[in-house]
Amino acid sequence: MQNTCTAIVLAGGQGKRLFPLTINHCKPAVPFGGRYRLIDIPISNAINSNIRKIFVIAQYLTAELQHHLHQTYHFDAFNPGSLDMLTPEEKPEGEKLWFEGTADAIRQCLNTILKDPAEYFLILSGDQLYNIDFTKMLQCAIENDADLTIAAFPIKEEEAKRMGLLKINGGCFLTDFIEKPQDKKTLEAFALKESFFKKWQLKQKDDCKYLGSMGIYIFKREALVRLLKEDPREDFGKHLIPTEIKKGKAVAYLYRGYWEDIGTIHSFYEANLALTTREYGIDLYNEKNPIFSGNSHLPGPKIFSTQIENSLLSEGSIIQAKTVTNSIIGVRCQIGFNSIITNSIIMGTHFYVPPTKLESGLPERFGIGENCLIKNAIIDEHVLIGNNVKLTNKNNLTLYDGEGIFIRDGILVVCYGTTIPDNFEL
Repeated sequence: MQNTCTAIVLAGGQGKRLFPLTINHCKPAVPFGGRYRLIDIPISNAINSNIRKIFVIAQYLTAELQHHLHQTYHFDAFNPGSLDMLTPEEKPEGEKLWFEGTADAIRQCLNTILKDPAEYFLILSGDQLYNIDFTKMLQCAIENDADLTIAAFPIKEEEAKRMGLLKINGGCFLTDFIEKPQDKKTLEAFALKESFFKKWQLKQKDDCKYLGSMGIYIFKREALVRLLKEDPREDFGKHLIPTEIKKGKAVAYLYRGYWEDIGTIHSFYEANLALTTREYGIDLYNEKNPIFSGNSHLPGPKIFSTQIENSLLSEGSIIQAKTVTNSIIGVRCQIGFNSIITNSIIMGTHFYVPPTKLESGLPERFGIGENCLIKNAIIDEHVLIGNNVKLTNKNNLTLYDGEGIFIRDGILVVCYGTTIPDNFEL
């Protein structure tokens, strides 16, 4: 597997729908689950599948992402592998061409990528959540001698309108593809037949009647090169995938587990809070298939007389709050006495601040002060919240733009590095 397949992680998008978290982070570098970054998910799944040669293609706010990758993923002679980050390069004539889409990004980096001798290339997104054994997907590609294999699973109608839909024949070969269909006639044409559920031994659900593309592809080496040259357009989903399916050697790999595309503040918020329950969400507790991230070498969380319920607390956090309920508390997070945290994501900080102000002008501390009420909120890294602050969206706004504070989908978001004074309310 190691020499057969190489992974390419697409991490270059600006992530406009995840604004305002993407003001200061590229989307794949956004913190997730208290101690991870979104990009840790696809990379970890690849490594756990013994795919240990990985390219990451990025272009927007790359410094933080590059630092994280360098600090987290190490290979050597006894633990062979490689992880290379590719970004837009200046051409000999002085021109710097930015990536215009997913296919264009790989096309512009193709000379470097093809120095790897892999027979197959696994193309992944840097902002999806899942636990997938890619060895099974590669086996599907090899057994069917497929030029293209697309990971897919049954989805509901509301999901179908924001994803690519697949149509298959009696086996697993693809016959048609459409990106984000909106009209009822097209949706009906792509609806799954009862025979599909019988063949794949799935329970037929009335609300899951379409086969959705997960945006995860395995290409044969020759097929990828040929397609990128034959179809000069910029995007896989909108352009190149339909082109390749018409050639008749594309198959669907049916996935049966959890998958989530982090496209909006609402989906990001829900995917995080799903970790506080045992019912749904990505599995972070499988020691055979761990999700890797940087080792902070911090002690366990220090908790005073705080009532904790259905929450995830990360290393190095110091919790003096009254209650923490249905929330995720990030690395080195500090919460003052008598504060109440409910249904919120507190991302923490990269370092502690000494008890006296530094010459650099940093605040005395990061974190949440005393007697605060934080509800239905996302607090980004390195935020200082004073005492007696109430962040509850008391007017039930769905949209709000302030100085370092925003509301999207009814969820209150405090941006990286924001300072909120004592007694502030929103």
